[in-house]
Amino acid sequence: MQTRNWIGGEWITPKGEQLTVHNPSDKQQEVGVLNLSEVSDVLQAGEAARRALRGWAGLTGAQRGEHLYRMAAVLEAHAEEIATLASSEMGKPISEMKGEVVRGIHLLRYYAAEGVRAIGQVIPSTQTQVLQYTKRVPLGVVGIITPWNFPVAIPIWKIAPALICGNTIVWKPAEYASLTATRMAELFEEAGLPGGVLNLVIGRGRTVGNALLEQVELDGVSFTGSTATGKHVAAVCASRNIKYQTEMGGKNAAIVLADADLKTTVPALLSGAFRSAGQKCTATSRIIVEKSAYDRLASALRDAVKDLYVGHALDPKSYLGPVASQDQFEKVSSYVKLADQAELVARGTAQVDPASGHYVLPTVVSGVGADHPLVQEEIFGPVAALLPADNVDEAIALCNKTVYGLSAAIFTQDLSKAIRFLEEAEAGMVRVNLETAGVEYQAPFGGMKWSSSHTREQGQAALDFYSQVKTCAVYYGG
Repeated sequence: MQTRNWIGGEWITPKGEQLTVHNPSDKQQEVGVLNLSEVSDVLQAGEAARRALRGWAGLTGAQRGEHLYRMAAVLEAHAEEIATLASSEMGKPISEMKGEVVRGIHLLRYYAAEGVRAIGQVIPSTQTQVLQYTKRVPLGVVGIITPWNFPVAIPIWKIAPALICGNTIVWKPAEYASLTATRMAELFEEAGLPGGVLNLVIGRGRTVGNALLEQVELDGVSFTGSTATGKHVAAVCASRNIKYQTEMGGKNAAIVLADADLKTTVPALLSGAFRSAGQKCTATSRIIVEKSAYDRLASALRDAVKDLYVGHALDPKSYLGPVASQDQFEKVSSYVKLADQAELVARGTAQVDPASGHYVLPTVVSGVGADHPLVQEEIFGPVAALLPADNVDEAIALCNKTVYGLSAAIFTQDLSKAIRFLEEAEAGMVRVNLETAGVEYQAPFGGMKWSSSHTREQGQAALDFYSQVKTCAVYYGG
């Protein structure tokens, strides 16, 4: 398979550099070829989106919703194909990837229904014979920049609310999600999405991404990726007065108190830390445990981690597969070297030859301080640090000792301590007896501090970002 751009309803193969994608589960297997775009391609996409805006925004919400319903139906018909392609491209286990595709289908249907929801309110006027009301109107042309770790769900949870609000889109996916993005765009064309409403441009961030941010006439930008890149996105958008939304890094903590039920806690810790090979911004990377339960939890984790099935992404038995690319492998491996210098609590084994792909074994370490890089820096891999705490006071303090504030969890049977944690934890999403990952699509998603630009994605909150409020007043007197 080769990538193509979808611009103004036309399929165009860009003339830039070519990049071969190898399966991260099996480095010898070629999955496809990326044809990378140049600046002129993204400028063309921006112009196409601007031309299509008036017609798309002029449809009723119900009409736009029908398009989203058709997009959901086509994606559902090709769910197995998309899941297999995405797993082969970026290494997420097929069982997880199928669930992600289902999430994308549900997101399209959820936002399709928003087409007939009320979009404003009547506000009393101090004057007589004046009707005053508000209504939501589209932002305009929106740039969407998506990562590789959720190649289906994250694009859709941006695209669907943007479309239902009446915007047109220029979409720049991550390089190692571009084969999946191309196939999704083909399906959306099959569903009858009008030309120019969604424009796909494949390319590198330093070329296509920067041109999108700096040169295309945009009204909004939604970005998910690293904090460093998110800061750049925010700075450029602020200088151009473009509305922006950045979802960035996380260093998420799970607190385990002495009274926690380990039968519930350990599976949630494993899922939070090691599903998707730890490549989630909501992944559990710090496990803070009361000292009186420390040895018991460490022993339980040791036994559980050694039984995790590390294998090929297309093996349905795989609990975690490889990391997504050679670059990602090298980055995570640098933290594994640091982990090797700490006290090893648990490490898994692979059911395949680790050298055959970009495999990183699930690892839990201890004996590192609260300021250690393993505790403070986002690893984005299957490595977690175990930290002792004297009591719930110290546990919450350690939880908050980070520049990030995306997700946090506590495991306890004590309601008062659970509620206190919900009040005091400095994170946008806080959970009790649940893993740090796995927030549902109908709920707002986003963080505090350096995890977010302080808006929210998904749920009703997404509609706030992808629209703007217009206040209308009409004097109807004689």
